Amino acid sequence: MLAASAAAMAAPRARPAPLHGVVTQVTDGDTVRFTPAGQPAIVVRLADIDAPEICQPWGPEARRALGELALNKAATLRTTGRDGYGRTVGVLTVDDVNVGQRLVENGHAWSTRTRNDAGPMVKHERMAKALNRGLHEGGAAIKPSDFRRRNGPCLAQKPG
Repeated sequence: MLAASAAAMAAPRARPAPLHGVVTQVTDGDTVRFTPAGQPAIVVRLADIDAPEICQPWGPEARRALGELALNKAATLRTTGRDGYGRTVGVLTVDDVNVGQRLVENGHAWSTRTRNDAGPMVKHERMAKALNRGLHEGGAAIKPSDFRRRNGPCLAQKPG
């Protein structure tokens, strides 16, 4: 029994099959409603990024940028888990473009961070900042976690 348990722990987890569907709504700069073919819509938080809150500076612009990239377009979703709000977290691609990465590259979102200021898209974020793209123009952008800590959550209801 112990050997079977160890073998099960060593076996890699099967990744869920990618879902193919359409982005039917953009809630904010990092959250969409995705409708897989023949299935009900699901709320998806884009993996590895954090966009400004909708009520903070650049929030509406980030939502608009995500809409231009993905709204009403055929997309593929690779789920990676769930967040603390019960939303599906995943990597969304449209026309073979990683939507989250493109948002970071264009200055509409930050890369999530791990220890030592590392993160999956930090190099893209640093380039956007160096080029003063999007929310980095002027150098006064506030990360959403800092914004929430200072101001609390947005009071206005997000669409969706």
